[in-house]
Amino acid sequence: MGIREVLQYLPHRYPFLLIDRVISCEPGRTITAVKNVTINEPFFMGHFPHHPIMPGVMIIEALAQAAAILSFRTMNHRADERVIYYFVGIDRARFKRPVGPGDTLLLEVSLRRQVRNIWMFKCVARVGDAIATEAEVMCTIRPVDSPVDVA
Repeated sequence: MGIREVLQYLPHRYPFLLIDRVISCEPGRTITAVKNVTINEPFFMGHFPHHPIMPGVMIIEALAQAAAILSFRTMNHRADERVIYYFVGIDRARFKRPVGPGDTLLLEVSLRRQVRNIWMFKCVARVGDAIATEAEVMCTIRPVDSPVDVA
């Protein structure tokens, strides 16, 4: 999937769109996406100007966006103004390598299970062969007017 198709599955736009393309997607199973990290990213102006590092929360967000595409593809649905994809939990997050300008993040997300409207994923972000970040994330898709209650 190129950027035009990615935009059909994610409501995010600049500066918060963190997926540049999808290399592979097997609905109901896995997705591999790419985020090209450039010095033009707005967060580098303050994190840290003398040694720019992509914030870990932004890496987790990129993984959650890849998970959103996998969820929508699994449901055979595209993002629209009637539903929103919420990030509702994160477990076992580990940051093993800094990510900086010029790096290419390979975002690998596997669906672990889906219970009601809660989707659980195993996520790995790599730079080359090195793991940069690992985490388990939970997300939900809800109508825009619905409160988020995952209990």
